Amino acid sequence: MPATLTRPELTAADRCDRCGAAAKLRAVLPSGGELLFCGHHAREFEAGLREMEAELQDER
Repeated sequence: MPATLTRPELTAADRCDRCGAAAKLRAVLPSGGELLFCGHHAREFEAGLREMEAELQDER
């Protein structure tokens, strides 16, 4: 049975890629890359991320 790759849960060490605040949302892009966002920036960019079909892993 093939192993499923999972990403670790966000911790206090994970920071928003926009402002450096504590990350609350991981966006896994269709290309395989990921972005981390604080709650404020997650709300700001959520619609665009959904439009590009990013997988959103919410820790809020």
